[in-house]
Amino acid sequence: MTTVEAIEAAVKELSPRELTEFRRWFAEFDAAQWDEQIEADAQAGRLDALAAEAMADFASGQAREL
Repeated sequence: MTTVEAIEAAVKELSPRELTEFRRWFAEFDAAQWDEQIEADAQAGRLDALAAEAMADFASGQAREL
């Protein structure tokens, strides 16, 4: 059994209260992982082209307020 399969099996055994707690924890964990990845990508310059494109669109009047 793989680790993922073991986790899936364990999650299936959680009580409704435990499942709620797990969902909350996982949402926080996942958001933190996402934030770390975005920060790493920004520092490595992987988002520079997207930022430049957005700035060019704004400068040319192609942007609109949301």
